[in-house]
Amino acid sequence: MKIDGEVTTGLGKAAFFLSQDFYIREFKKNLGFIPFPGTLNVIVDEEFLGQINEIKDACENLIKPDTEFGAVKYIEAKLNDEIDGAIVFPAKTTHDENYLEFIAEMKLRDELNIEDGDIVSLEF
Repeated sequence: MKIDGEVTTGLGKAAFFLSQDFYIREFKKNLGFIPFPGTLNVIVDEEFLGQINEIKDACENLIKPDTEFGAVKYIEAKLNDEIDGAIVFPAKTTHDENYLEFIAEMKLRDELNIEDGDIVSLEF
């Protein structure tokens, strides 16, 4: 599936979670990289929610810590046909369903000069 979406500012909570040793270790083991402590937040059109939810529900990639932190599903993805990473679906989130969080090993806003309102593509 490949969709376009609009970059937006997140709540700033992902940086804390992606800095935790457990998540760092698991993403490194399962995806082959240590994610930058933060996500690129992308709002996609609601017409894709059915397909996204089917993919999310069928996803078996799960990181489940033994602590008070929540589980995270993830699927490998590519941003703008060039950056490998993953879309994460935290079990504990306050975002709307059409709000996707993309992780990669670098700070994407700096690497690609991305700002709020820019349109990016995600393929997963």
